[in-house]
Amino acid sequence: MHPEARPSLDMNQSSNGCQKKIGIVNLDTLINDFSQIEKKMLETTGKNNILEMQLEKTNCLLKGMQTKEVSLKEECAALHDMVKGLQQTIEYQHNLKGENEHLKRNADLMKEKLKSHEQEYKNNITKLMSEMKMKEEGHKLEIKKLCQDMQKKVELNEEKNKEQIEKMEVEISELSEKLRTQEKDKQNEIIKLHLEFDAKLARVQTKPKPYPDSTALPQSIYRRKLQHLQEEKNKEIAILRNTIHDLERRLSVGNDSHLKRRRF
Repeated sequence: MHPEARPSLDMNQSSNGCQKKIGIVNLDTLINDFSQIEKKMLETTGKNNILEMQLEKTNCLLKGMQTKEVSLKEECAALHDMVKGLQQTIEYQHNLKGENEHLKRNADLMKEKLKSHEQEYKNNITKLMSEMKMKEEGHKLEIKKLCQDMQKKVELNEEKNKEQIEKMEVEISELSEKLRTQEKDKQNEIIKLHLEFDAKLARVQTKPKPYPDSTALPQSIYRRKLQHLQEEKNKEIAILRNTIHDLERRLSVGNDSHLKRRRF
């Protein structure tokens, strides 16, 4: 019940009591009672004012608390969202950590494979170098053998060329001697023919001349015969000279090849 209702009830009860006892209660007592009642009413009014002030203050505090509660709820919601975001971040980082560990393991495996391949590559290089060295030694022996065989062949060819050169020199000498002999025979035959021609010409000239041109015919016949003989001899001499020139050329070629082989 509200505090203001109590004084009004007391006043009604007092009025009823005063009306019943008005004949027996004196005025001083009534004034005194009224003063007490008024005092109580003032006290009750003061208390009501204080209570109203406290109620207003409490309402203000309640509104403040409600506002603070809303703010705290909003802050809690923000903190909840933040916690949720942090949980997602932690979960993402955890996943990244797992992925990083997986990548690290793969990287370690790749490093091991790389080391294995490098060692295998080095072993293959060593093996190839050894095989190359063996083949190089084999090639050196083959080259040495080929050089020896070539040297033997060159020496044999030199001997053959030397024999051929000597044979060709003998042939050239013989042909040169034959050429000189033929030239000498040719000169002798020409001289002989000239002598015969001169003797016949002298006999013809000493005989009587029945016709003016009787000596011209034998002279022309002898001249043609002499010219034909000279041409035949010149052909034989040219053939011999060409043969000698060819032999000399072959001889010079053989000497050049012999010198080149010596240089080689």
